[in-house]
Amino acid sequence: MKLNRVQIKVIISISLVFILLASCKKEEQQQVKEAHLVDKVYPLLDTENSRWFFFSSASRPFGMVNLSPDTEINGAWGSGYKYKTDTIKGFSHIHAWQMSGLSIMPVIVNNKNKKSIFSDFYSKFSHDTEKVSPGYHYLKLDRYNIASELTSTKRVGFHKHSFLTPNTNKAILFNLNTLLGPSENFDGILNKDNEKELSGQLVMKPTHRRPKTVTLFFKIKLDTPISSIEQDSATKNYLIHLKKLNQDVLMKVGISYTSIENANNNIQEELPHWNFDKIVSDSKTEWNHLLSRIKIEGGTETDQRRFYTDLWHALQGRRTISDYNGAYPDNTGEKFRVGQIPLGNDGRPKFNQYNSDSFWGAQWTINTLWGLVYPEMMEEFTQSLMQYYKDGGLVPRGPSGGNYTYVMTGASSTPFIISAIQKGLIKENLDSMYVALKKNHMLNGIMGKAGYEHNTNMGGGLKYYLDKGYVPYPLPEGDFGIHQDGASQTMEYAYQDWTLAQLAKKLKYEDDYNYFLNRSKNYQNIFNKKLGWMCPKNEHGVWREGFDPYQYENGFIESNGAQSTWFVPHDIEGLASLMGGNTKAVEKLNKQFETAATLKFTSGTSHAAELHPEYSRIPINYGNQPSIQTAFIFNKMGRPDLTQYWSRQVVKNVFSGLSPATGYNGDEDQGLMGSLAVLMKIGLFQMNGGTEENPEYQIGSPLFNKITIKLNSDYYSGKEFVIQAEKNSTENLYINAVDFNNKKIDNFSIKHSDITNGGTLLLKMTKEANNNSIPVSTKTK
Repeated sequence: MKLNRVQIKVIISISLVFILLASCKKEEQQQVKEAHLVDKVYPLLDTENSRWFFFSSASRPFGMVNLSPDTEINGAWGSGYKYKTDTIKGFSHIHAWQMSGLSIMPVIVNNKNKKSIFSDFYSKFSHDTEKVSPGYHYLKLDRYNIASELTSTKRVGFHKHSFLTPNTNKAILFNLNTLLGPSENFDGILNKDNEKELSGQLVMKPTHRRPKTVTLFFKIKLDTPISSIEQDSATKNYLIHLKKLNQDVLMKVGISYTSIENANNNIQEELPHWNFDKIVSDSKTEWNHLLSRIKIEGGTETDQRRFYTDLWHALQGRRTISDYNGAYPDNTGEKFRVGQIPLGNDGRPKFNQYNSDSFWGAQWTINTLWGLVYPEMMEEFTQSLMQYYKDGGLVPRGPSGGNYTYVMTGASSTPFIISAIQKGLIKENLDSMYVALKKNHMLNGIMGKAGYEHNTNMGGGLKYYLDKGYVPYPLPEGDFGIHQDGASQTMEYAYQDWTLAQLAKKLKYEDDYNYFLNRSKNYQNIFNKKLGWMCPKNEHGVWREGFDPYQYENGFIESNGAQSTWFVPHDIEGLASLMGGNTKAVEKLNKQFETAATLKFTSGTSHAAELHPEYSRIPINYGNQPSIQTAFIFNKMGRPDLTQYWSRQVVKNVFSGLSPATGYNGDEDQGLMGSLAVLMKIGLFQMNGGTEENPEYQIGSPLFNKITIKLNSDYYSGKEFVIQAEKNSTENLYINAVDFNNKKIDNFSIKHSDITNGGTLLLKMTKEANNNSIPVSTKTK
């Protein structure tokens, strides 16, 4: 049958409709698939070993508000939400590095408890009725028969408390003067502004780590009228009584570190309505958007759930401290001041200011993950760190409340910032950034300070490092801070000097390049060739007598000598040479892994366990930062098969499973171990933290059959980078061949520009190790 022109047009139109419908259906299915990623997250992971800032539920990514229930309020460690404690002691809005505050508790007041309610208000709860997901927390306070629901925007906590028993005297206790997490709250004040609004402030006492007070301002808005407000003379805390109207009580809590006015503005800008379910949905959508940057296929359902839980952890812990309008607390000078983030052409702040634990270990974790998958975050954190320099004269290594804490050691922010520059995320003001970073590497900079050394510049031992080429242990002048472990300090400084040399090279500062490159070789000065380990020296250059490489913190920071000997990420070839060549170095490290495997590669299941004799002597520890790069060292020494084998074993034993009892087996440190787990599972790593020109990624053995990384088009030209692991399985963990965009790769590495231009990395997996053209000295078991 011959069709006329009209019939052909009709057929074409119908076909186009079907194609469009099919496309829409596919897109809808994809959106549904993405929407489920957040549901894979298991927030209760490792909550039996919690610390104040570890657990998160009703929070946004890097939120100023980190609203969640507290079952323990006994300091920084073992506090916050601990799974095995069955008693709620309040709902706190701040769970941050060295900061805690604004705890509230819905209660019912009656004749029996009205005199004791200020001191006796805790309530039992059950995990059986609890619901926890990113951005949301539900539980029932059994003592009061109150169902409490929590969610938030970035700067506003949103509560829904359902008083299930009718005709009761509803009230909310504001526990403003108390010890919560790392610091005590005092001078708490609560004022009634009108029938449905309150405002106030409290002060966080200084800690050993954060030496200045921090004032928290807040604004409260309720949908239920307040009948009265009372203050207890003993505790100085407040109880607001609510009128007997609705069963459900909604409450918005806006916070600020600058003023009540800005706390109120944060509410007006971020939460102008009272639709609780919408905020829960918005939070879920925001988390989904970030989690969907990486799509995985293959593995078990538990593998996938654990992966997205790890990724979720990589996007929190470090907290926003600037307001919606860009005002932020600056505590870096002698007097407190309110700073202002520069505004863009749209009138919005160009970046947020952040509170953050140390970047110590970030070179192997968030440097790589954020730089590749979340470049906008890496850029923003870099700008925040530089704002601290503009305010206080030093780039921090872990600020709290707008102030320096001098947490850990060295100049740990240097590799982070240089990695951002080398990846093209920061392109302006590079010379001034170099000046700022260089200051930290010289006398009177941050490198000269030991952990939490606030008023001196001695504990870092920098003058010895510059004069003798190493930091002595013990330091002859005595103690000025913590982590005065000279061998580790020497190695850390040498690596950080190498990264600064790379920026000097980029900017064509030839003299500085040679100077810092020469300093980067200082690690050689503490290698004891007779013993075969890095070893502490005293100020006279004498090796530590009777040195035991397995003794914990014997000149090494949060590690032993066996673990930290491998901390030369910038010169693995030089380290291997000191050990007698690649073959001997491979044998040594492989033996350490075989020994560590008996303890499943960690010093117990918590940071505190590292000190126990049965755990402290482990030669490789994937529960803390100093030796988390070791599996990928084999790649750099010509044995990629051992990298593939041992990285899979570490993932299996350390970063698998879903349980409150375990998860990171040590010190998660605000996304560092979550990031590491993600990188090991997708098979990408950066030994030197991505700090050289056009940074290199080492290729490992991915856990999943296919990984698709959605690239941010604001920073990278490619649309997506795909890792395809052909015939991947638990047994097929070795890589027989590597192709990128149909071109063979021989050295198990790939450049940043290749990845970010987009394409497919094809890994042909096999059961047997491919040792062709590789010097073989040991065989995997």
